Amino acid sequence: MSTASLTPELDSTAYRHRSVPGSIAVWVLIYAELSEFALFFLVYLVTRAHNTELFAAGPAQLNILAGTLNTLVLVSSSFCVARAMKAIQRNDRRACIRWLGLTIACGAAYCGIKGWEYLWNEAHGLHARSNLFFTLYYYLTFNHLLHVLVGMATLSWLCLRTWLGSYDAEDHEGLENGACYWHMIDLAWIILFPLVYVMG
Repeated sequence: MSTASLTPELDSTAYRHRSVPGSIAVWVLIYAELSEFALFFLVYLVTRAHNTELFAAGPAQLNILAGTLNTLVLVSSSFCVARAMKAIQRNDRRACIRWLGLTIACGAAYCGIKGWEYLWNEAHGLHARSNLFFTLYYYLTFNHLLHVLVGMATLSWLCLRTWLGSYDAEDHEGLENGACYWHMIDLAWIILFPLVYVMG
């Protein structure tokens, strides 16, 4: 038997036994994105240390219900995308597509809640130029919102590819990449929520 004929089997075995999901490329992207968030979290903390009274009063003016609902939505979305991965690993494409759809729906709910929150802020006279706290609040939350939109677009594409049969139990690295990126978005929010909405 030739070496070439063994290659697909070896590649498949190596794929199944990888300890880290996704490709190196997506992890480089994730580390870059997390570094960006970490930098601005650091800026927030340093600015907060120099404006303690302003930043102590800021969270109390925010819509904590909106922030809490978005936390619940994103945690639920991570559960859904994890279930989608479990489904494709057992070759259940229909269940995978359903779970991906629920993940995207959670992302849409997050965007809807965030839109309501911004409108609520507007009605209460809270703007990006109100003070330094709100400048950073709007930058951090809007930046995160953009990541959610990118994640939703990515998962929608992956959902279509799954429906077209591009992924199965043996080959679903693209889905893993999308799932890892989505978990990164959730992780960023888990840090952002207490930092901005709770720490007074």
